[in-house]
Amino acid sequence: MRPSPRFVAALVTLPLALAACGGGGTSSTPAAPSSIASASADNRPVKAGGTLNIALNADPDALDPSISTTLVGREVFANMCEKLYDIDNTSTLVPQLASAMPELSGDGKEVTIKLREGVKFNDGTALDAEAVKKSLDRHRTWEKSARQADLAVVSKVTVVDPTTVKLTLTQAFTPLTAQLADRAGMIMSPKALDSEGDNFGASPVCAGPFKFASRTSGSQITLEKSADYYDAAKVKLDKLVYKIIVDPNVRAANLKSGDVQVADQLATNTVKGVQDDPNLAVVSGGGLGYYGFQINIGNVSGSTEKPGAVDTALGKSPQLREAFELSLDRDAINKTVYNGLHAVDCYPVPLDSPYRAKDLTCAKRDLAKAKQLVQASGVQTPIAVTMATPNDAVNQRLAQVIQSMAKEAGFNVTVQTAEFVSVLEQGKAGKFDVLLSGWSGRVDPDGNLTNLVTTQGSNNYAGMSDPGIDDPIKQAAAETDPAKRAELYAGAMKKAAELRGVVYLYHNKYYLGTHKTVAGIQYFEDGLPRYVTAGFAA
Repeated sequence: MRPSPRFVAALVTLPLALAACGGGGTSSTPAAPSSIASASADNRPVKAGGTLNIALNADPDALDPSISTTLVGREVFANMCEKLYDIDNTSTLVPQLASAMPELSGDGKEVTIKLREGVKFNDGTALDAEAVKKSLDRHRTWEKSARQADLAVVSKVTVVDPTTVKLTLTQAFTPLTAQLADRAGMIMSPKALDSEGDNFGASPVCAGPFKFASRTSGSQITLEKSADYYDAAKVKLDKLVYKIIVDPNVRAANLKSGDVQVADQLATNTVKGVQDDPNLAVVSGGGLGYYGFQINIGNVSGSTEKPGAVDTALGKSPQLREAFELSLDRDAINKTVYNGLHAVDCYPVPLDSPYRAKDLTCAKRDLAKAKQLVQASGVQTPIAVTMATPNDAVNQRLAQVIQSMAKEAGFNVTVQTAEFVSVLEQGKAGKFDVLLSGWSGRVDPDGNLTNLVTTQGSNNYAGMSDPGIDDPIKQAAAETDPAKRAELYAGAMKKAAELRGVVYLYHNKYYLGTHKTVAGIQYFEDGLPRYVTAGFAA
């Protein structure tokens, strides 16, 4: 259950000069962004005390680990809700609330987890095996839970003793530890669950270095240092204040002015300006996830409901979906919208993953073929396509570039903008034609696939459903040999690429801007800044 450590430590400093990707969409192999110089972790001494103001690029959804689906929500959770497992700076899975890696039975269907002793939730309640069982059962059985697919193979959680739980599985499931290193492994205070119920996200209580203090919707979220944290002496900051600043230019400006000391997900067109400021620095993380768009091909009444027929031009015609993709130039999109700072690709598994088959290559833009496919479809041009996008400037720019490229092949793309969470709701409900969306990525490839492309997955907004996708992904999850898993995933991804419910554009790198007085931030390939050891340089 421990994936091969392969991801390079991601606490790195960018060089002052950032060159764009080469090529103009003419290569059939994925392109990666320019080389970024590695740097060691920031080990400057940190003084005790202070408030760190952090700019988030969007307002998170509910701060409830069972139902949250946003990356910005995960950023907050990373400092408030610890998990049974986590990743380190090499993306190797390590124990967090667990005291050791899982013990497996011979057939892999029983997983025993030993817990760290002496841990308390941020309300003072003891974290024991009963509490772990309560959270895991809520994650996997609550009808509103977005974690059901993550823990679908878990048929029973048993308390062995106060510091031991046993998970009984329906089949061997290699990605389980990775799932428990994300929201499915976050353990919530049973006292808070009993008192708050479905409204837990309004006043969340977990075990972590900081505890929830307050939230003003659309404005800010405040966390305070927890006196109950098992390693409280390591935590230097008194308070984290997350400020919601959607506009990337305003986010960068607030960083330069000192209104915030950290800004997440700097827009790629603001990175150079932040780097050039002698008082600021930029570090890079992420790379596990992807960004692109989903085409509704079967989501008629909700992503978790039975797929059906969609009455749109793209939804009905694989031929037109191929034409739409072939009208796009990924390299040009990366350069035009992102200054070449992302890794161009057409598959969801990262380019350097050991689970990435070598024969997965990407077709170049082929406008002539796109036009031929449009003409052969018999659909009158211009073909109407409605694209839903979050209302931030970068996503709007991406949508406009897609709109312009697709027009050349005979598509008339209308762009509809809405708040980020509203766009996600559209996706879940199936109320869209084409929808810009991404995934922050998981260390195990199953986390980039199962819930997103298999039948009735909660994040399978496209409504894809095909045994050629479902079966190999399920088989790969029960397989321990990375080479065999890679082969199975390749088959599933090739089939998904034929259906084109999701069209992938790139693996997104995240750029974190910081004031140089801030030290000790941990920023890994999952793109989640950790502030447990952060503070102001002494």
